[in-house]
Amino acid sequence: MDDQSMVGLLGRVTGTVGPGLVGEVIVRIRGGAEHFLAYPATAKERIETGTVVTVVEHLPPRTVYVTAAYGS
Repeated sequence: MDDQSMVGLLGRVTGTVGPGLVGEVIVRIRGGAEHFLAYPATAKERIETGTVVTVVEHLPPRTVYVTAAYGS
């Protein structure tokens, strides 16, 4: 999967994402669900476990930058 096809996908935080933290998200992809290391798209944003997020950048193979999805 190329990085462009992951941008815009929704995921759920399974390990807090924030400044100075390497978080974790689970994203439904390729007919299943996969875990990715996650960083906040905005340097000061803290995203708690359980929050729905949008992937804004993918760094292969397993790293994403995310932001909280609107309305979550």
